[in-house]
Amino acid sequence: MKRKVIHILTGAMLVAAGVLGIAAASHKEISHIAADTRPVVKIAYLPTTHSLALLEQAKLEKENLNYHIELVKYGTWPDLSDALNSGQVDGAVELTELAMKAKAKGIPIKAVALGHRDGNIVVTDKSIKSAKELKGKSFAIPSKLSSHNVLLKLLLEKNGLQEKDIHIIELSPSEMPFALVSGQIAGYCVAEPFGGKAVHADVANVLYKSEGLWKDSICCALVFQENFLKRKIANEVIQDYIDAGSYLEEHKKEAVETGETYLSVDKEVLQVSLQWISFFDLKLSKEAYDTLCESLIQYGIMESPPLYEEFVSDYDSKVGADTQ
Repeated sequence: MKRKVIHILTGAMLVAAGVLGIAAASHKEISHIAADTRPVVKIAYLPTTHSLALLEQAKLEKENLNYHIELVKYGTWPDLSDALNSGQVDGAVELTELAMKAKAKGIPIKAVALGHRDGNIVVTDKSIKSAKELKGKSFAIPSKLSSHNVLLKLLLEKNGLQEKDIHIIELSPSEMPFALVSGQIAGYCVAEPFGGKAVHADVANVLYKSEGLWKDSICCALVFQENFLKRKIANEVIQDYIDAGSYLEEHKKEAVETGETYLSVDKEVLQVSLQWISFFDLKLSKEAYDTLCESLIQYGIMESPPLYEEFVSDYDSKVGADTQ
């Protein structure tokens, strides 16, 4: 009897110890969560491979103890732009020209880095073998305020066509592959992986890569509210973003995995798409920006783009002045 009581007591003590252990662990986790006072940085993006540096940074940020990135996904450029301009988010990976237009209107935002290098393609229906065959047909771009519009203008110029020779329409990136297959458009130029999707499905030709029309073209940029750029963590967030781009450039397998995780895109499509895009050295140079401005003025896309010094933040020396 005594032995049985001891056995029961011993079992009870073990159960109690286990419960206490679980409680202690839970308390530790709750305390950790409660003690997580890291500043939150809200950054908007569209689900494209042009946002991969941001998405990779968010993934790697789990090891960072100084800030937390809250990703905010949007489906269209206008919605994303409105969120940034109204201060709903701290920053965004945005079409550079949309941000430039907002800046010209007095919205307090600045670009700090590129979204990527190159990475845009012109795709057409399989029946079209040359740009001249686009005459009289419809061609889609995501926005008139975009580098895709500049690339289209360069394509037309290169092939002796004028804007009046084709019908230009604006579509959201995700709509373009279906519009091509259904015959609504004969071609398009947009952020990846939407060109890659059509190419992988063997329903489109790659008519041009962006570097064949415009070397070192600018497309998307990481843009922040100016108030955020005054915060102490700004330098670190920006440098980590650039480092994430370098990491992607050197680790293509991880780039595909990040795309699969955040973009819900098939591995094979991403492998096709990533052939055309680079994340090396995402700093936005004055030379590249001035070339963009010249093209925007030349093609009547924007009359008075903001100067480089007005639009691009020199994050090495001017941001992160506050103690926040």
